[in-house]
Amino acid sequence: MDDRGSGGGSFVAVRRISQGLDRSNTFQTSSAEVAAGSAAWLGRGLSCVCAQRREDDSRQSFDLTPAQEDCLMRLQNRLDIAYDSSIPEHQEALRALWEAAFPEEELHGLISEQWKEMGWQGKDPSTDFRGGGFISLENLLYFARSFPKSFQDLLRKQEGDRSMWEYPFAVAGVNITFMLIQMLDLEAVKPRTLVGATFLKFLSDNELAFDLLYCIAFKLMDHQWLAMRASYMDFNAVMKSTRHQLETELLEKYITRLEELPSYMLLTR
Repeated sequence: MDDRGSGGGSFVAVRRISQGLDRSNTFQTSSAEVAAGSAAWLGRGLSCVCAQRREDDSRQSFDLTPAQEDCLMRLQNRLDIAYDSSIPEHQEALRALWEAAFPEEELHGLISEQWKEMGWQGKDPSTDFRGGGFISLENLLYFARSFPKSFQDLLRKQEGDRSMWEYPFAVAGVNITFMLIQMLDLEAVKPRTLVGATFLKFLSDNELAFDLLYCIAFKLMDHQWLAMRASYMDFNAVMKSTRHQLETELLEKYITRLEELPSYMLLTR
């Protein structure tokens, strides 16, 4: 599998002026801000969040049923697929994401300044997929199609008292994919954490469990962002809080389906 340890790259701060999507205020930070670390903190900081493990995790191993092994293999096959802008299926998925995000606005090309409106770092979103691969695009598209109201609320920052400096939606989404891959230990032959082993039980019942958990995680992250009154320099702390909450909920004994997670309710309210 590809090395996602350096995934995420740099991160574009988004200045928020008013409610709704203010497309004129998405921009890359100045050279002085880059020198101070404000434009590149996400890629570096999130790697630390995602890689954290308890000391005894490396000594654990959980046996899988044949069905769980099969489901894990299929999911790992998805993780192995890098985004390739020359593949028609990948091109169509990217166009579909735009149509789901901005149905009222025609896309002028797969390389276009318009993509910054969604929170990509530049005019070519393919450069931001290196940390999450094609599955990160599939996750965003699943979110847009399955929970369109929540997707639009997060895209347009329509809920809560927002920060002056907001996280860019699309790049944050790629990093959430990366965080979940690490949290669930999905690149291991067998899960080495109880959270990873527990997730495979959900995956064997629902092959789209990873995509659903992604939606829950994204909505939970934004909920934590608002609760913590966070700004872009706080994103690492928000991700730590989001991961901790997800792990806690997944390990609750009464949870038998992802739809029973308390954070799932954030998607449907």
